[in-house]
Amino acid sequence: MWVPGQETIKPAAPRPAASTPAVRIPPAARIPAATLEASVPVQQPKDKLLGALAYVTFIPAVVFVLIEPLKRNRFVRFHSFQSIFLTAATIVLAIAIRILYSVLALIPRIGFLLGWLAVAVALLGLVILWLVLVVKALQGTTFKLPVIGDLAERV
Repeated sequence: MWVPGQETIKPAAPRPAASTPAVRIPPAARIPAATLEASVPVQQPKDKLLGALAYVTFIPAVVFVLIEPLKRNRFVRFHSFQSIFLTAATIVLAIAIRILYSVLALIPRIGFLLGWLAVAVALLGLVILWLVLVVKALQGTTFKLPVIGDLAERV
């Protein structure tokens, strides 16, 4: 008598192993390791530190753009110009937040709270953005901001 759930389970039959042909790369098609390493630019620790230092204020960034050996270094130059453009964008943002705060202050009871909230959110966003840029520069990567990064790359 057959009862559901009490079937006998038969072991699966072993399958024959499929033979996969080994793929061999001819010696002429191999790329030397020196060529691969030369195609990826490796940042020196000094360059990484100077790139991060460019974000401290705009003053080191301006100095790095004016000094001759650092002017030619693409990594330091990119981070310096991005820092200068970020400072200009921060000034424009500060003016816009100040105008927004003045407008929100006209709303009775909650206007000042909304104004302070806008200031706090903008300040927190700028601090987080600044930390990300400093860390990315210390890691040796060029983290491009949407509009500012394109400008810094062209200059």
